[in-house]
Amino acid sequence: MANSLWHWVLQIPAVLCLSVDLALSDTGSIASENGVYSSSMTPANLPWNTYNYCNAPHVNPAHYYRPTNASHARLVYLNSVIRHHKRTPDNIYPNENELNAVPWDCADFKQYSYGCGGARVFHETVNPPWHPFLEQIWNGTCDEGQLTKGGLEDAILHGQDFWSVYSRELGFLKSVNERDIFIRTSTETRTFQVASGLLVGMDPRMATKSFPVTTQPSPIDSIPPSYPCPHADAIRDAFQSVPAWTDHLEANADLKSRLDAMLGTAGLSAWSSWYDHFFDTFSSRTCHGHPLPCNATGACVSVADAATVFAIGDFEYNYIWNAAENATAYSQLDFGVFMLELAQNFKLFRSGDESHKLRFYVGHDGTLIRLAALLGLGKVAPLRWPAMGSEIVMEVWENLGQGHFVRVMHEGMPVQGMEWIPLDTFIQSLESQVPTDLVAQCGSQ
Repeated sequence: MANSLWHWVLQIPAVLCLSVDLALSDTGSIASENGVYSSSMTPANLPWNTYNYCNAPHVNPAHYYRPTNASHARLVYLNSVIRHHKRTPDNIYPNENELNAVPWDCADFKQYSYGCGGARVFHETVNPPWHPFLEQIWNGTCDEGQLTKGGLEDAILHGQDFWSVYSRELGFLKSVNERDIFIRTSTETRTFQVASGLLVGMDPRMATKSFPVTTQPSPIDSIPPSYPCPHADAIRDAFQSVPAWTDHLEANADLKSRLDAMLGTAGLSAWSSWYDHFFDTFSSRTCHGHPLPCNATGACVSVADAATVFAIGDFEYNYIWNAAENATAYSQLDFGVFMLELAQNFKLFRSGDESHKLRFYVGHDGTLIRLAALLGLGKVAPLRWPAMGSEIVMEVWENLGQGHFVRVMHEGMPVQGMEWIPLDTFIQSLESQVPTDLVAQCGSQ
């Protein structure tokens, strides 16, 4: 890509007017056939669709193929849901500054946010050396949970691959325009920055143009999701209090004690109820080429311990959203609104009232794990923690004389058993995941 284009790309405004044993079979590696946590580039000696937490496999022209059972079918509609691309850690250690040998530098990626008609202001993060609470954040110019330049670059490449398949290869999308393409994100800045990267990947000329990105009000946004649902919370509390969950915490007590002593997290409930925070803080570092945390005494998190945490994270995400008793009821309650939106999308298409060819959603790991579970991907294989850029595409194909069929793609490949679903059946399956009187059910316990 030309330098002049990169000049525009990197200044895009932020607002536009499994089991643990299996994952550890490579003796603690963080770049193996069991998963890559070290780079956005999957090593050449591994299959292209190897799980890569830093940058998930996605639909791409080198490996995409049309439905094999209907050679004359025509693509007629798309819904796509992805997780945002890589970012800085979203969780902070009590003594964060001490634990970073390498500063987090975001000076190469301007963070624009301005009102239409105002100056094109952007914000820069600075850490004043005199600040009394400086120990609570790393050195550098990045905020927590901030999309990095590397994350934007991955989003641009994601958009390029998506366009290569659905425009150049299939001829379905003709141009990047708001009539054909609808984009919705969460209210987090990194998700609409990823949307901007996707658009530039689809058409580099978008770097100088505006495009609408839709959000819902943050208190009721269905993408994270963030609407209140006490009943769902109670279900989750219940299935995280039984041996099927607590046994894995007890089995890894030595690891937890070792990490607590090294990282200063002892006694903090957010770090003791699950391994989410450790997973995030380790993987964000390794995906950006940063070393794992080391404290002032020189004690460092080992690669083997990081790999164990990654494996535990997979177990926890699969348990909470797929394997636990009542996991489906939990997800139906706190993700039912998004499933309702998808059902309405496909019903609009079926009735001929859909005005868009593509509805594209940019969300979070919680978005993708819930969607994967409720679509039934966990019945095919245990679910893993959704990687950065994780992707689920729902394609509608028209087979002349036979009607419309849906093919579900996950991480660039058709999902087993979901290669050719009658549209009516697919809509029914979406609607079956939406509880009746959802507001009332969320409030009841």
